[in-house]
Parts: sequence; C-alpha cells; structure tokens
Amino acid sequence: MEFGMFHEFPSVPGRSETEMFDEAIEQIDAAERWGLDAMWLAEIHFAPERTYLSSPLAIASAIAARTERMKIGIAVQVLPLCHPLRLAEEAATVDQISRGRLIFGVGRSGVVSTYDAYGVPYDESRERFGEILDIVKRAWSEPRFSYQGKYHSFDNIACVPKPYKGRMPPIRIAASTPDTFPAIGAAGYPVFASTRHPTWDELAPHIQAYYDGWKSAGHPGKAEVYVSAPIYIAETDERARAEAEASVTHFYRLQYELIAESARRSGREQFIRRAERLKNLTYADALRGNVIVGTPDSVAERLKELQGRLGFAGILAELNCGGLIPHERVLNAIRLLCREVMPRFR
Repeated sequence: MEFGMFHEFPSVPGRSETEMFDEAIEQIDAAERWGLDAMWLAEIHFAPERTYLSSPLAIASAIAARTERMKIGIAVQVLPLCHPLRLAEEAATVDQISRGRLIFGVGRSGVVSTYDAYGVPYDESRERFGEILDIVKRAWSEPRFSYQGKYHSFDNIACVPKPYKGRMPPIRIAASTPDTFPAIGAAGYPVFASTRHPTWDELAPHIQAYYDGWKSAGHPGKAEVYVSAPIYIAETDERARAEAEASVTHFYRLQYELIAESARRSGREQFIRRAERLKNLTYADALRGNVIVGTPDSVAERLKELQGRLGFAGILAELNCGGLIPHERVLNAIRLLCREVMPRFR
C-alpha cells in the first residue's frame, strides 16, 4: 500500500508566514528521511485563516530539489482555474527536476467562491476540466499540436519541456459526487476519494461504483483507489484523541463555512445537503465515521480492516487536519506513520 501525507501548509494565528513555511518544509524533510512514499500538496486559494498553499507546483519544485526518493503528488490541481499550456509547462518542469517523481492529481474542487474570484463560472467546471486535461496530455505527448475547443484554441504549439524521459506522469482524478466515481472508472484513471465529508461506510458504494465503471469499460489491469483521510497517531489512544480534538473540531467548522458558502453562491443541492450535515458534526461523530485517531497499533489495524473491505491502493494521511496540532507532535505522527504503521503493510 502506498502511504502519503496530505499537506496544506497550515496557517496559525500569531505565527508568521515564514515561520509556517519553515515548519512545513521541516515536516517534508522528515518524511523523506523516515521513508514516506509520497508527499501530497493541496491547492487552496484566498483562505488565510487556513493555509498558505496556493501554488502547489511551486512547492513541488522546491521539494523535488531537496529530496531524492519521495514521490511528489498534487492533490489536487484545480484544472478549470488553469491555463492548460502554462500548466503543462510547469508540471513537466517539476517532473524533470524530480526525475519523474511527480504524480499529477487533478480535480474540479467544490469551492465556488474561488471560481468567482477567478472569474470562471462554476457551471462550466466539468467541461473546462475535460478540455484542459486533454490539452495537457497532448502537450506532454506530441511534438507539436493544434487544438480547437470550446474554451481554448491553439495552432501548431510545441510545449517544452516534456516530462522526464518522455513518460507521462501518472494522472489521478478526484471524485466527490456519486456520478463522478463510475465516470472516472469508465475513463480508466485511478481515483482519489475522501472521508472528510462522507464516512468510510458511505464511501464504500461509491468506490464499488468506480470499480464497476472500470470493469464495464473493459480496461486492463487493476483499478486503483487512493483515499485521503484525517488521521492522527500518538503513543496512546487517549493522547491521540486529546491532541487531535481541537484541530479536527476547528477543521470541520471551517469546512461547514466553506461548503455553506458554496451552497449560497451556487444553489446546488449537493452543497446544501453537505453543509447541513457538517453543521452539527461533533468530534465524537467524526471519530466514529470519518477520522482515524489512535496508536500505531490501532491505526494500522483499522487501515487493514478498511483496505480489506474497500480495496484501496493507498492512503493520503491528513496528519494535521485543521492545522492546530503543534509542529513537534506532527513530526512525531509522521515518524510513527513511517516507522511503525507502514512496515505492517510491506
């Protein structure tokens, strides 16, 4: 199983941006040193109360230059907000610097306020996503190409650089609504799922729909599911629950506000239902259904049970969900994940 850390470069009241960047990079260095498989970078805009990670490819390039082994993933690049040629150039540059360690995770995001700020109608997000992904793939794989689409048109373009050794980086696509899971399976891509909002039990039928879509389309090989989940590890279950409580509670309050704003701006039923659910979610609720918190033994046991039931190929551990867990304790959680949980799956 692939183990990764989902990193948001959190902001903390009273701490400078420089201090928080330094701590985030120190956590990345520790993950490389302790043997983590992958570092996953979010893309989040205009949220100073939460994060400074608005430019994941820039951070990915910095990671590529200071590491030698760990894969570097984007989780996820919000395609409809990007210019496809610029994106293809920058992502291929990261892949070159990292010697082929980039994993290109892509999605549409459900943060409607970000679309409004960028001047991109959210109702166009699905069409723009498909068009931009197609252009990026052609920019990486063809010496020159022309393209006539609804939103972008190019004539005889030669994008440079190409990815490392001419091999296209692995592409994984995020799914958050029921209809997207089978569609991604039918298209033949690995999928990202998340237990931030649905519980593990609620996620199970969506993952099965993805597998069914893959099988029905007749794709060779094994369909791959990667799940991002709030996870925290400490030396005792009691300590783990106590140290994570304030941060997880803060996270779900921010998630409620974010989704409620998307519901207000878009009027979409999916956001309205999600906001209603998050509004009254307690820490106890999250521990029962969404979040995995405990010792290396209990976390490994829970992951083994879930992997056996859902069949996922990798986990993106949100080890500081909410951003309020102290830096030294996050480092400890990374160490425990790498040294005491990962070996049980190898």
